[in-house]
Amino acid sequence: MTNSSKHWSTVAETGTVLGMRILLMCYKLFGYKGFQLFLAPVILYFYLKQHSIRSASKDYLGRVASFLPEDAKHKLTPLRHFWMFGEILLDKFLVWMGEINLQNVIFETPEAFYKLDNSSKGGIIVVSHLGNTEVCNALAHQLPDIKVTILVYTKHAQKFNSMMKRVNANASIDIMQVTDMSPATAMTLSERIAEGEFIVIAGDRTPVNNGERVSIVDFLGAKAALPQGAFILANLLRCPVYLMFCLKQESIYHIYMETFSEKLTMARKEREQKLEEAVARYAKRLEHYCQLAPLQWFNFFPFWETTMKDKPTSTNRRNS
Repeated sequence: MTNSSKHWSTVAETGTVLGMRILLMCYKLFGYKGFQLFLAPVILYFYLKQHSIRSASKDYLGRVASFLPEDAKHKLTPLRHFWMFGEILLDKFLVWMGEINLQNVIFETPEAFYKLDNSSKGGIIVVSHLGNTEVCNALAHQLPDIKVTILVYTKHAQKFNSMMKRVNANASIDIMQVTDMSPATAMTLSERIAEGEFIVIAGDRTPVNNGERVSIVDFLGAKAALPQGAFILANLLRCPVYLMFCLKQESIYHIYMETFSEKLTMARKEREQKLEEAVARYAKRLEHYCQLAPLQWFNFFPFWETTMKDKPTSTNRRNS
């Protein structure tokens, strides 16, 4: 199997964790400007070495560019994409260190957050690899009445978030690694939602477990595979679904939240169609926010190529 055809979860990411430890030390010793000086050769090294990642970046940027005005297209280069990734990696740590807090962000949809904060029942929050989800996670832990469980697919993600907790030992992070949604896991999540907790799950990467379902939907002008998992879970738990995006715009984080569904319920005979519709609607919202911050979608994998090569044309199928 070539690197371009590997599932995203099989790609080694340990270098990211080690590199962040080094860069975090640079930040602590030399401040933000010093960090940028150390970051430049690191980004250049990975840019030159990681051909498959660079190609995936170029593919994505070419697709999103067709949705943008002409004056915005010249900024969309893989090198800028890599640089933004490095900057936001540092921000992930800064937020857990308390250097990015509630006073340093702009809530673009305050009514949605008010509704969330005053809800007696929890729900599912669908996030993505667009922007900096860690800002949302960390800020949620600064709100005493909101409890959050973050679902992750890989041990790497769990280890990365454990590093976040070591940066701030007081952060009440609850990470749950899930490679398969067993009945026991579903029951645990149901109990947490009934108690007012919110389950955070990414909606823009095909699942690790090959038994999970995906939909082939239109995304940035072509067909792409997006997971059904968040919406299957919402249907199972009969709970509200929210979308959340955190974008760095003019050096300030802007948090967007919107209600996707008050209760996602699907009768058995219409479940497949409703799942397809839900994933397609999510893809359109992700597409919208990608246009607001095109350099901040960090899915460095052959997203569309994998869809076309490895997936049959039928949408109602299991990921192979």
